[in-house]
Parts: sequence; C-alpha cells; structure tokens
Amino acid sequence: MWKKKEEKKEEEKEEEKEEDLLAELCRDDAKLHDFLSSYLFVDPLAAISKKSLNILTEEGRKSGDFRPAVDKAIFEGAQNPGERERYIKIIQNLAFKTIHAMEQEKEKVEKEGLTDRAALLGKRIENQKFMSERTEDILSVASKFYKERLVEVGESERREERKENREKAEAEEWRKAEIEKAEQEARKDERRGMGREERREAEKQDKKGELTAEERKEARGEAREEAEKEEQRIKELEQAGQEARKKEREGN
Repeated sequence: MWKKKEEKKEEEKEEEKEEDLLAELCRDDAKLHDFLSSYLFVDPLAAISKKSLNILTEEGRKSGDFRPAVDKAIFEGAQNPGERERYIKIIQNLAFKTIHAMEQEKEKVEKEGLTDRAALLGKRIENQKFMSERTEDILSVASKFYKERLVEVGESERREERKENREKAEAEEWRKAEIEKAEQEARKDERRGMGREERREAEKQDKKGELTAEERKEARGEAREEAEKEEQRIKELEQAGQEARKKEREGN
C-alpha cells in the first residue's frame, strides 16, 4: 500500500514537471498548449508504439483510428530535425485522413440523431484541422519537450537501478549480520559444555571474532555513507543539467 502511494506521488510529480515544461515551451499560446497537453507523453518510450510508422498508418486506414500513427510521427519528427519537412507532410496527411474518417462518422451519427456524439466528433475534427495548420509549431515544441523528457527518463531509470542495487546490498548486509548473530549464539551454547580452560580459549577467539565483525560493520557503514554522498552528488549534477537546459531553451 505504501509503495503504491509512493509510486502515485512520483507519477504526480512527473505530471507536474511535464505541465511546467509544456507551459514554458508554449508560452502564451493557449491553443497550442491545449492541443499538446493531449498529444505529448511523459514517457514517450513507454507510451508510443514500437511498430513502424508505415504499419501504424496501415492499421489506421483499416480501423479509422490514426492516433497511434500521429503520436509516432510527432515523436519521430521531433527526433529528426533534418527531416522536418517530410514529417510535416506525413502529419498533415494523417490529419486529413482522420478528418475524412470522422466526417463520415459524423454524418452517420447525425442521421441517427446522436447529437452529443456528433458534437464530440465536430470538436475532434477542429482539433485535426488545428494540427494540420500548426504542424511546424507542434514539431518545434515537441522536439524540445521530448529532448528534455528523454534525458529525465534516462536519469529516472538510472536512479531506480541505483536504488535497487542499494536495497540488494542492504538485504545482503542484514543477511550477513543475522548469520553472525546466529553463529555467536551457537558458540555460546557450545561453550556451556566445555571445560574451564577450553572455554577460556574459546572466549578469546570469540572476542577476536567480535572485533572482526565490528570492523566489518564499520566498513559497511562507511560504504553506505559514501553511497549516499555519491547519490547526492549525482542529484546535484542532474539539477544543474536541468537548469542549464532550461537556460538554453529560454535563449532559443
């Protein structure tokens, strides 16, 4: 339950960062912001289909739903500024195909008297017209947005990997401590059946073992401290990188 709450908080933080970044990139262009808030993804690598754009376009032709192809085209166009003109044409073509499919459906539902559905389709058609008219601006913002998001996704994945490694190390540390504790108890039980001299010698050996165990404990503590310092250093570097990229975006 606690883990789910923590994951939810992380998701909320990511959504807030996405909104702040998008607002920064769109500035005062409310229409562009509204459109892109529904078309850009916090984690594009997870959200956007791995299928090729050609396959997604063909699937859209059969189903009438070109949205997966549009998402793919915007993402690829954002990653390939040298092919910007080609992707503008691709996205505009997908918009026209979507408009055509929606107009046919709108005409059908109007005849059936489904006014709410017809009104919704009308809004979607207007949305697609906006996309065809503002494709260049859409790709311009998407390229900056996805550039930042991909950096942050990579940082998040590495952060999670470091966390898993720390948890494994802590679990191993606890396991070894429990073994040492069990061995000490076993030796105490064993000494009860010994003679005086034999017990005295065993106690000397135990003290040596306890010193060694304490040294190992201190070494593990120092290692944890170093890991925490390194994590803080990485965090500061990530924050500095975020600020530097933000200044770079503001200068463009």
